[in-house]
Parts: sequence; structure tokens; C-alpha cells
Amino acid sequence: MKRGKRILTVVVTLLMGLTISSCGKNHSPDNQSTRLLLRCDDIGMNHSVNMAAQKVIDAGVPFSASLMTTTPWFEEAVGIVKDQKNVSLGIHLTLNSEWQGYRWGPIIGEDASSLVDEHGYFFPTTQQFLDHNPKKGEIEKELRAQIERALSYGLKIDYLDYHMGTAVSRPEYRKIVEKLAKDYDLGISQYFGEDASYSIYSAAPEVKTDSLVAKLGELNPGNIYLMVFHIGMDTPEMEALKDFNPNGLPNVAKHRAAERAAITSRDFRRAVSQNNIQLWTYKHLINDVGLDQMKYPGNFGY
Repeated sequence: MKRGKRILTVVVTLLMGLTISSCGKNHSPDNQSTRLLLRCDDIGMNHSVNMAAQKVIDAGVPFSASLMTTTPWFEEAVGIVKDQKNVSLGIHLTLNSEWQGYRWGPIIGEDASSLVDEHGYFFPTTQQFLDHNPKKGEIEKELRAQIERALSYGLKIDYLDYHMGTAVSRPEYRKIVEKLAKDYDLGISQYFGEDASYSIYSAAPEVKTDSLVAKLGELNPGNIYLMVFHIGMDTPEMEALKDFNPNGLPNVAKHRAAERAAITSRDFRRAVSQNNIQLWTYKHLINDVGLDQMKYPGNFGY
């Protein structure tokens, strides 16, 4: 066997070991293990995000992929995530379009007139959305259409979450999300007691991996944690994006590429093993806890 093939075999074996030990048939952890969900948001947003998702899949890392069904690159995302054993699929319920020069709008078109600006695009920020008095009926119709679009492509959906928190920004909107989850027998992210307080979002790109490893060391055995990631590739396509939101990060390409690199790194795999962490997905969590145990967390971490 050539040296290159031998190295590849070793790497694949190691990654398979990570996947099997984290998400084997028996998902019930012992009292000393920590359950950690990696939720990668905005899948389908653009080609660079989709290619990052492919990298995480190829690395054998179990994760929950939150899909944007309103975006131009959704169909490409379907081909990447469909029927992947280590991927649990969710709908990233979308009511905003936050990138300068790269916009999208509702699936239901003119039936969502209260949800869009004068050009037919979703509003960039949550506050702008709220300021324009969106109609609850239009919100429900649009969010239902986003779920139906995913199902029409033959995707098995496990859970719902909420882009920028807009779909759960008011109690009456949150109740729509809860109704949709019940109608489609889906989970809702953060409704299973997951601690979502840990994030590397604001860490500088050059220290994201170190920050992630440090945070893994802070997790308490026996608890369930959710860490949300915004992955991507450092490409001209991603580099061109600028966020309308005041809390949007500069150099988005570098930040997203660094988050993708962090969860596919050897340091991350080593920290998972050393801290007795089981990498779960929402599919595993729902099977273990049950949809009937879902409960509004009282607040959300985005």
C-alpha cells in the first residue's frame, strides 16, 4: 500500500472511531458523560456554507444541520445533507435577510406582504421586522411553507430552530413555532433542557479552536449542552458579505472558516475524548428524551 493511502486509512479509522463512540446504537449516556450537540446554522445560505457542511460531514463529526429553505443554495444543500447518518436535519425558520447585496424573500410571495420590504425581501434585522407589524397568519403560512419545502425534497426533519431568533421574538410568534412543531411531530431547539450559554462566536478567528477546547473543559458531567456554530469557507463569495445587523462580525469569511476548522480539528477530537463527551444530535436527543418532554426554556440563547 502506498504511504498516502496508508495515512488516509488511519485518518478514516480515527474519524470512524469518533463517530461510533459518540453516536452508537446505545445513546443513553452514563452519569459521568456529557452530552454535547453541535448545531450548524444557515446551511443552504450560500455555496461556501454548503462546502463547509460537506467538510464537517467528511470529517465524520456528528452534528445538527439547520437548513434555510428560502435561500438560493438550498437545493445544493439538500444533495449534501440528505441521508447522512451523522447529520440530524432541522429547519432554520427564516424571517430575515441580513446580508448587504445578497437577499432573499418568502416562499409564499405576495401572501407575505407584511413580512417584506418594498423590494419583496425579508427585513434585515429583527427590530425592523417587528416595527412593520407582521401579521401572525402570514408568519404561520410562511413558516409552514418552509417546512413543506424541505419535506417535498424527501428530507427527514427532526427539529425546528429560528434564524436570528425572530420567529420566537414575541410570545405570540413563539406559539406559532410550537404549533408547527406539534403539527409535524418535530422537536424545537433548546426545548430539551440544553444549556446554550457556551459559544465561540465572538472569539477571534485565530483563537477559535483554543476557545472551543477550553469551553469543553468547563462542561459539567451529566449535563446536556448545545453549541451553535456558523461555519463557512474563506472564499471571495463569503468575504463579500457584510451583515446589516449591528452585532454582525467583520471578516465573516475568516470567522466562519475558523468555526468550521475548530469542529473538524484534532484538538477538538482530543478534547471530546479527554472530557468524556458524547457528541449527540437532535435525532438522538429526541429519541432519548421524547417530544412530550419539550418545555419552553424561558429564554433563548442564539
